[in-house]
Amino acid sequence: MEGGAYGAGKAGSAVDPISFLKQPQTILRIVSWIFSIVVFASIVNEGYVNKESNHLYCVFNHNNNACNYGITIGIIAFFICIMFFTLDLYFPQISSVKDRKYVVLGDLGFSGLWAFLWFVGFCFLANQWQFTSSDDLPLHQGADAARAAITFSFFSILSWAGLTLKAWQRYHLGADSSLFSQDQLDVGHPPYSTGVENTETFQSPPFAENLDTTSKGYQMPPY
Repeated sequence: MEGGAYGAGKAGSAVDPISFLKQPQTILRIVSWIFSIVVFASIVNEGYVNKESNHLYCVFNHNNNACNYGITIGIIAFFICIMFFTLDLYFPQISSVKDRKYVVLGDLGFSGLWAFLWFVGFCFLANQWQFTSSDDLPLHQGADAARAAITFSFFSILSWAGLTLKAWQRYHLGADSSLFSQDQLDVGHPPYSTGVENTETFQSPPFAENLDTTSKGYQMPPY
């Protein structure tokens, strides 16, 4: 149908994998996906220690809420990246301008929210790690995992903020596009004529009156 809406070309156009992977939005999506893996994998693998008991404690000042927070937002971010990566790949095939708008708004909302959640996570983990005593980490177990989780939480703030900016640019581009009239954006197709002709302009075919007059004046010959 229409093309050039919200940063994508005409619907049905072929997707170039190389160009798609070189897009800043795609790169940020992949980087955010990798960062989320590092955060939750570091906490899951080495974020818990057992000190003189069989009970596991979170390396972040024995605060299990810190570990749970990092794991939760990391796993959810992992699946969000996969979902929107798939939508980015399928996006040029979406013919409806309204559907494209909803996808871009969803990307904008999720990216902005997760940039904020990563900021909260970074502050939370860094604060708890600051109050963690070295005595609580036997043989410094989990220290590297804690530092990795904090570091990549900070990097995730930047990557998701970049995704938010790209989504905003796509939304702004679609809203200001000069390729579509307001009617096209509202109903999804250009206005068309009804094709009803004005019956008042109908004219009789030539010679019709002469034929009618002749037929009325005709008389049967007498026998």
